[in-house]
Amino acid sequence: MKPQFIWNTYGDWVATLIDRYVWDTGGSWIGWIDGENVYTTDGEWVGTLSRDSRIVRRRSAKRPPLRTDVPARPAKPELPSRPPLPPTFGDLGYSHFDVLEEDPEAFKRLSDRRKDMGD
Repeated sequence: MKPQFIWNTYGDWVATLIDRYVWDTGGSWIGWIDGENVYTTDGEWVGTLSRDSRIVRRRSAKRPPLRTDVPARPAKPELPSRPPLPPTFGDLGYSHFDVLEEDPEAFKRLSDRRKDMGD
C-alpha cells in the first residue's frame, strides 16, 4: 500500500498513513483512521484528515466518546525514510485549526479518559 504523508501547516512531516494505520516518523504506531476521523492508539479522537493531509478540527467540535474498538497493533510496515516536498496548504479560516500545529504532542500522551489498568 502506498504511504500518505501527514503534515502540519508549517510543512513538517509528522506522520505517515499506511492502509488505515498512522505511524510517526520514527516508525511507532500512533493511531488509526476510521473514514476521515483520526484516533490515537488509546481510542481518543484527534480530528479529521483533510484533503491536503493535515489533521484538523473545528474549534467548536465536541470530542466523541473514547473508542473501545481499537484495532490490534499492526505489523510494522516498510516506512519511507523521507517524504516528498509538502503540498501548498490552503487557509483553514478561524473555524478550524491544525491539531498538530497547536498540539504536536497529541499522539504522545495517554488519554485521560482511558480506563485504569486495574479496572
